[in-house]
Amino acid sequence: MKSLPLSTKAYLQIRKLILSNQLTAKTRLKEDEWASKIGVSRMALREALNRLHGEQLVSLGEKGGYYVSFLKAREVHMIRELREILEVGAIRLIAKKFNKKKIDTLEKICNEFTAMVKENYFGGACEADIKFHETIIEFAENEKLMLAYTVSHIPLFHHQMGKTHKLLSDYELTDKEHRQIVKALKERNADLAIKWLIKHFARGETVMLNID
Repeated sequence: MKSLPLSTKAYLQIRKLILSNQLTAKTRLKEDEWASKIGVSRMALREALNRLHGEQLVSLGEKGGYYVSFLKAREVHMIRELREILEVGAIRLIAKKFNKKKIDTLEKICNEFTAMVKENYFGGACEADIKFHETIIEFAENEKLMLAYTVSHIPLFHHQMGKTHKLLSDYELTDKEHRQIVKALKERNADLAIKWLIKHFARGETVMLNID
């Protein structure tokens, strides 16, 4: 099996750390430090950072250097609207192309999320949350939909939500809402699944905008 280019290796590692909130907003990513940590050249690391910059997961500081991005309230709202549009469409497609194995997979991801929260491993819970929503998009089996989801900087919404680890009740509500979406899909009730999804996003936006 062909190994990944070093720049891709660096990109994947840093991206995962950002989305699981192990690298928080406004953290500076020093090139020499991260090249050494990952075991790549500074050139490969810079390529990775440029790629992350293209996804708006990192931004350039006023005096240079890369920093983990932070979302303003207006951006949070716009991303929530975009996610709602895309995932509502995905749920309708999943319902039309009903496949029990797909529903079972979503339920398994819910179980992973629950287990992570019980272990107080909130970084892992964030990863499971991301996986849940990305899997909904994937299971719609529409490449154009997946592309639209991937190129927009939706992952940052997940990243910002990761800061709510101090609110255990939020994780418990997220778990409940995910499971209600899956339950409705299992019952082939797309409208009910969409109702829960919209409620899930609206609450998530409210929580996120009230984070100190």
